[in-house]
Amino acid sequence: MAEKDYYKTLGVQKNATKEEIKKAYKKLALQYHPDRAQEEKKKEYEEKFKEINEAAAVLSDDKKRQQYDQYGSSAFQQGGAGGFEGFDFSDVMSQFRSGSFGNFDDVFEQLFSGGGGRRSGKARRGSDLLYETEISLEEAYLGTKKTLHINKLEQCADCKGRGAHTFEHCSHCHGSGYVKHTQRTPFGIFQQTGPCGSCGGKGELPQNSCTTCDGEGVVRKKKEIEVKIPAGVQQDMRLRIIHEGEVGAQGGPSGDLYVQIALKKHEVFRREDDDVHLTVPISFTQAVLGDEIDVPTLDGKASMKIPAGTSSETIFRMREKGFPDVHGGERGDQLVTVRIEVPKKLSKKQLELLKQIDEEKPSKGFLKKVFG
Repeated sequence: MAEKDYYKTLGVQKNATKEEIKKAYKKLALQYHPDRAQEEKKKEYEEKFKEINEAAAVLSDDKKRQQYDQYGSSAFQQGGAGGFEGFDFSDVMSQFRSGSFGNFDDVFEQLFSGGGGRRSGKARRGSDLLYETEISLEEAYLGTKKTLHINKLEQCADCKGRGAHTFEHCSHCHGSGYVKHTQRTPFGIFQQTGPCGSCGGKGELPQNSCTTCDGEGVVRKKKEIEVKIPAGVQQDMRLRIIHEGEVGAQGGPSGDLYVQIALKKHEVFRREDDDVHLTVPISFTQAVLGDEIDVPTLDGKASMKIPAGTSSETIFRMREKGFPDVHGGERGDQLVTVRIEVPKKLSKKQLELLKQIDEEKPSKGFLKKVFG
């Protein structure tokens, strides 16, 4: 069997990229779609259309392309590892242009992974998107709003997602969108009605591709989305924004956008569940005599009483000064660890006073050992 030059069939160079192969395929498939041919040229267009699909199916697949470059087209003809004999390509491009296939790679997955080249024009939900945003502990404590900059697939405004501006009735189903299949069995003749494979059940075929979306019906656009982040969100929590994912196919609903929360590390506060932890320094005299101090919180300051005789590393609980429960439960607490700061330098008078105090304690002479 004669060798086929797939690169020549598509009109591309041997070092062509997948994007170049995709564009060449779509251009030729539009030109040679059998439904666009006059009656006397229909057979010619069908053969050309099969050649285009066969060439693109090989060159769009890295493994098949490598085999072709090494062994030639004989590996993909009858008797070869990837033979295409028996496949019907007559409806492929109409389905692709009308949006029945999600993208160019999906076309070949359907054609050459056992799909036989046919796929219904059923509406399909768009893909979900995931976006990570970083917020401070203060923003997580109070709640905030963030403007996200998303790059996603949207419906083409010029063709309203149809991929073309003009259409004509499908000759296979006569514009009905459905065809009847008759099957003879030992029990009699059975007749079934299903979506037309040529037009994907739409009853019409596009005649000229939209130049804005290149016939795909979708375009990638940058979009700003304002997201409300509720008070109490935790690390790695995901917020769901419905219908802000990528656009669906065949009129299907858009996917959802998931916003994953990342919390910035704070210089003072540390979060554990809905509780807030921090360490506050106090002086020796505050620990001995007691005091009332102002303690920082995530939304300002709060007063906290230190009883006389407080030891270092004592933990005080400030009720309901922690994070709110994002699901509406009880608010957490703020846990304050006090750490006594021992002065490195003391005046002569301060030393004398401390020595007098030390003499009256049961642990007599302790300060003398420390300060001399």
